[in-house]
Amino acid sequence: MIRSPYGTWRSPIAAADLARSAIALNYVQASDGAPYWVESRPAEGGRCVIVTPGSRADAAPGSQGSIVEKTPAGFNARTRVHEYGGRPYCLGRERIYFTHFPDQRLYMQRASESPVALTPEGYRYADFELDPSGASLLCVREDHTGSGEAKNTIVAIDVGRVAAHGTASRLAADETASPVAAGATASRSGASNRESAGAVLFGASDFVAYPRLSRDGRRLAWIAWNHPDMPWNATTLYVAERTPAGLSGVTAIAGGPRESVVEPRWDTDGTLYFISDRSGWWNLYRLRGGRVESVFSVEAELASPLWTLGQSNYALTGDGRAVVRYGVAARDRLAVVSLASGSVRELDLPFVGLSSVELLSPTTAVAIAASAIEEPAVVAVDLATGGHRVLRAPGELKVDARYLSVAQPIEYPTTGGRSAHAFFYPPANADFRAPEGEQPPLIVKAHGGPTSHSKPELSLATQYWTSRGFALLDVNYGGSSGYGRAYRERLEGNWGVVDVDDVVAGVRYLAETGRADGTRAAIRGGSAGGFTVLAALAFHDVFKAGANYYGVSDLEALARDTHKFESRYLDRLVAPLPQGRAVYEARAPIRHLDAFRAPLITFQGAEDKVVPPSQSRAIVAALQAKGVPVAYVEFEGEQHGFRKAESIICSLEAELAFYGDVFGFTPAG
Repeated sequence: MIRSPYGTWRSPIAAADLARSAIALNYVQASDGAPYWVESRPAEGGRCVIVTPGSRADAAPGSQGSIVEKTPAGFNARTRVHEYGGRPYCLGRERIYFTHFPDQRLYMQRASESPVALTPEGYRYADFELDPSGASLLCVREDHTGSGEAKNTIVAIDVGRVAAHGTASRLAADETASPVAAGATASRSGASNRESAGAVLFGASDFVAYPRLSRDGRRLAWIAWNHPDMPWNATTLYVAERTPAGLSGVTAIAGGPRESVVEPRWDTDGTLYFISDRSGWWNLYRLRGGRVESVFSVEAELASPLWTLGQSNYALTGDGRAVVRYGVAARDRLAVVSLASGSVRELDLPFVGLSSVELLSPTTAVAIAASAIEEPAVVAVDLATGGHRVLRAPGELKVDARYLSVAQPIEYPTTGGRSAHAFFYPPANADFRAPEGEQPPLIVKAHGGPTSHSKPELSLATQYWTSRGFALLDVNYGGSSGYGRAYRERLEGNWGVVDVDDVVAGVRYLAETGRADGTRAAIRGGSAGGFTVLAALAFHDVFKAGANYYGVSDLEALARDTHKFESRYLDRLVAPLPQGRAVYEARAPIRHLDAFRAPLITFQGAEDKVVPPSQSRAIVAALQAKGVPVAYVEFEGEQHGFRKAESIICSLEAELAFYGDVFGFTPAG
């Protein structure tokens, strides 16, 4: 082993390797016993592609699991509903329906034909459900054709009729030179456009999600919520009868001011199942005989915050069982639950992160799974034996375990006599060790959301730092999900206080226990985590450097400028406006730069609609005027979260060089 200071170690993980390996997997579905999913590819500018398993001949070099791409070149299966998007496609009757990212129109794709647009521009679609006849597609639609706030509704699109009579663009194509005739045609085409955009079934709320049909197609369940709530605060579960004229007998089944209900699913016998946190934990319930019953009660989370539409955390086998993903202290497990008795049989699997659970057959589930030493992969799980096989592991970089740092869950004291949760990653590299007596520099990560959480699964983005000799603390500060509703609600009215206190307390705890050098601590985070970075640097002197990825610097400006989904989010996290303006001023980092002395590097997407570039540009300019060392990198063509390989490479290498400058060492390479 080579003796070398922490931070200077040569790593087997380069930024370019990470970018090539950073294919994101999501939105598993099954059709006729075959799984499908979406891959987001940095090497293709972040293009999202629907794929399914193929033969060995289809396998990419170095990858585990072959695939067949279903999305043709030039198309990008990604939706912008809520800006964060969600499940962008649906399968049925040898067709794929999907949202194309550039124009957000709904397209229909037959096996050997080019995709055909079914809807006009100005609308966004997500979270699809095809009715049993195959003639109607139900989904969440976000209407951007009017002035003011976008309108979210559940709509039914008559895909058979639209496909037979042509797209909205074709319907508008028969204009003549006569102004009168042209006006009449435009009027007719406008009506046709509205009709082909979908018939509204429910629009009596600010937001909707999870339109789910009973197996016979006669009943519809969905959830809805209104400003200022977010779906993890309060939602209502509705059920109605489907008729040729629309919905009848709309009835609220569950939910309310302090209950989050998500993910309704109908079983083969007509019973409606759903997840609710009425007990303080997201657990499984059902509606039977007009009454709501608990099915699976445990101090664990069966759901995650609904940042993206169409999440799938459990599946019904149709024979009296459910396969369920549930998280204990942010570590996921998979179990088979008897719906009659509530008994649970946990499957012996190596995974700590699970998502997108679906059923391939009554005996086989499919999910996206990751372990502490393996990146996310699409896996099939035998529900009888717990055996699993990898269908697709897209990460091209396979790192020897001797260079991997495994997450250590820790719980440590924080303000108010409470405790906070985090995962600690010590430095790990088989080729290097530090000089005697040296403690590693520490990077504290603040996740986004802030209503979200980090899991202890392998992330090469984390190993990029630990293999170079940094210690990393991934903090699930108060307000994070994964630990029950009470922990989640710690942040209500306290964003910029509780989260900041918890990251600061984490540094002090690690320094006191001798695991890291508290005098060489940096903090990094994106979006809401970027706000925590800026607030920690503005109000505390614990951190000697910060890396801000598209973070919030001005809270009131965010409340004024952000998109509909989050436009009232700060009512709970900070205070309602205008009466709470003084609180916004007191918490905004850009208003409190007197004690802001630590160097800062900031990265921003030029097309970000969630946290606009003005947020980053403003604080960078203010710090420059104050004389604080600051660097700023803005990426053209990037939105909220970087998807392009060149952006990932540039930001990581710049951040590493930045830490070397601040802490006085030269990073290897």
